[in-house]
Amino acid sequence: MKVRAFEEADGEAVIALWERAGLLRPWNDPRKDIARKLHVQRDLFLVGTEDERVVGSVMAGYDGHRGWVNYLAVDPDRRRAGLGRALMAEAEGRLRALGCPKINLQIRRDNPDAIAFYARLGFSEDASVSLGKRLEVDGPGR
Repeated sequence: MKVRAFEEADGEAVIALWERAGLLRPWNDPRKDIARKLHVQRDLFLVGTEDERVVGSVMAGYDGHRGWVNYLAVDPDRRRAGLGRALMAEAEGRLRALGCPKINLQIRRDNPDAIAFYARLGFSEDASVSLGKRLEVDGPGR
């Protein structure tokens, strides 16, 4: 797998990947999420490709205090082949190069496979509560 920065031509393939990986929710418009990311640290939006086909993605960001990871996805047919680990390693390396001291991420409690994956990478549950407030409504739901 080759890991590189997202290009606009990757948009539909990335959205299809997110759909196959079960990441999409009605209240998050993936096209808007991509457009937003392209305005902020676009070099931290990565895709993994095999034979020019998008098989993985990860969005990372750094606010000067913490790094964040969103939309880590691997094609379900390519899971357990080290692709997610490689994408996270690249994202972590780029965040580290920016001086990022810690990475945070959020996982839905009903996704034990993702929780186990991140635990294998050294992540652990923080003693904190995640709160959110929607400033823009993309669709029905939260």
